[in-house]
Amino acid sequence: MNYFSTRNDQVTYTAAQAMAMGIAPDGGLFVPATIPTVDETGLRRLAAMDYRARAAEIMSLYLEEFSREELEGFVRAAYADNFDDPAVAPLRFLDDGTAFLELWHGPTCAFKDMALQMLPHLLTASLRKTGEQRGVCILVATSGDTGKAALEGFRDVAGTRIFVFYPDGGVSRIQRLQMVTQAGDNVGVCAVRGNFDDAQTGVKRIFGDADFARALTERGWFLSSANSINWGRLLPQIVYYFSAYLDYVNSGKLELGQKLNFCVPTGNFGNILAGWFAARMGLPVGRFVCASNANNVLTEFLNTGVYNKNRPFHTTISPSMDILVSSNLERLLYLLTDDSRTRSYMELLSAAGGYRVEPETLAALQSRFSAGCCDDRETMETIGRVFRERGYLMDTHTAVAAKVLADYRQETGDAAPAVVVSTASPFKFAADVLTALGKPQAEDPLTALAKASGQSVPRPLRGLEERELRFPGVTERSGMKETVSAFLR
Repeated sequence: MNYFSTRNDQVTYTAAQAMAMGIAPDGGLFVPATIPTVDETGLRRLAAMDYRARAAEIMSLYLEEFSREELEGFVRAAYADNFDDPAVAPLRFLDDGTAFLELWHGPTCAFKDMALQMLPHLLTASLRKTGEQRGVCILVATSGDTGKAALEGFRDVAGTRIFVFYPDGGVSRIQRLQMVTQAGDNVGVCAVRGNFDDAQTGVKRIFGDADFARALTERGWFLSSANSINWGRLLPQIVYYFSAYLDYVNSGKLELGQKLNFCVPTGNFGNILAGWFAARMGLPVGRFVCASNANNVLTEFLNTGVYNKNRPFHTTISPSMDILVSSNLERLLYLLTDDSRTRSYMELLSAAGGYRVEPETLAALQSRFSAGCCDDRETMETIGRVFRERGYLMDTHTAVAAKVLADYRQETGDAAPAVVVSTASPFKFAADVLTALGKPQAEDPLTALAKASGQSVPRPLRGLEERELRFPGVTERSGMKETVSAFLR
C-alpha cells in the first residue's frame, strides 16, 4: 500500500518510507492511499482472537511490505509482560451500556504505550527496508504522556537517539518526574518556556529546517517523529477500537453489527482519528464524541466549522489535552476534502491562526462527530461522584470524557451503548484525584491515593522521587534547535 502527503497527493511513498520519515518533505502528514475494509466475517474472526493477534491482523492490512512473521514478532515484543493486564487493553463495564477502555496498563501508565511500545519495532524495520545508513534521532514535543512513553519505547534501541521537549510547568509532577529521571544512554529531555503549542511549533520548525537537516546528515543523523504525526504511531491505535468493540460483543452486551459510540478525551486529535479510521474500515460505530477541557478549540470547530487558535490558553488538571493546535486534524481534513484545500487550511492556520471549512465539509464532520467540553470543576466533580456511586476511579482526562458523554446523552437522548476511552492511570494525577475524592493533600500523594481508593500504586510509578534527576534543563523556544544540535554532537 502506498502513502501520500496531505499537502501533495501526486508523490507516493511506501509504508516503510512514511514511517521512517515521520513527516512529509512538504510539511504534510502521511495518509494511506486506500483504507482497507473489514466485513462481518472478518469481525467474527477477529472476535475469537486475543489483543495481540488482532493487532497483527489489522496492522497487516496497511503494511503489505511487512511479513506476517515480522508483525507477529513486533506484537509479541511490544505487548508482553511490560503490560500488567493479560488483556493488554481491558474493557471495564460501569453498567450494561457504558464501558471504560483502559489503555494505561503499559510501562508508563498512559495510552501512549499502546503505540509507542510498537513504534520502535516498526521504525527500525522501516529503516532496514529503506536502506537507511544514518542514525535516527526521534524528536518529540509532549503535553505530558507521549514524552515518557516515547523515551521508554526507544530507550537504548540500537541506531536511535531520542530527545523530548515538554512545556515548563505544563505537565503534572509525576509526568515530569517520569521524564527527567528517564534511564538510557540514548535519551535526552528538556523543558521549554511556554506551553505545548510552543514546544510543538518549535519541533515542527526544526523538522522544516533544510539547512539543519543537511548539517545533521554530515554528522550521520536524520530526524524522525514519535508524535502521532508519524503514521507508525497512529496505526497501532486503530487496533484498540476494534478490540474494544469485539470485547463488548463477546461480553454479550452488544450484538455484532450493532453500533457503539466512543467518547474520547482529545488533544492532538490522533486518538479519536484512529477510531475514525476503524469506522471507515467497517467497524460499526455510531458517534465519536470529542471531549475537550477548557482548551475547547475542537469543540468550537466541530460545532461551527471555524478553527481559531487565537484564544486564551488554559493550564488545566488534564494537561495532556492542553493543546490549541491539533495536528492530526490535518489528516481528517485531507481525507474529507483534497490536498489543495488542506494546504490552504494549514497556511491560514500558520499565517492568521485559523480557518473556516466549507459547509459540505462541516456537514461531513458532523455526520460522524459530536463535541463537548468541561472545566476543571466539572472534571473533579465527575471523579468524586463516579467513585462514590460506582466505585470506579478515573484520572483527570478520562473524567473529562465521562462528563462530556453524560452531557451528550442528556442533550441528544442518544442512549446507545458507549465506550469511554480511558487514557491514563489515576495515579499519574494522584494529587488532583485525591482532591476530587475530598481527601487532604499529602506529602506522598501516590500512597495517599492508594489508601483512599483501596487500589495499588502501579509498579512503574513507585519510587520516582528516589530516582536520579538526569535532565533538569530548561530552554527558551529560540534555543530548541541548538539544544538538539548539542545533543547530537
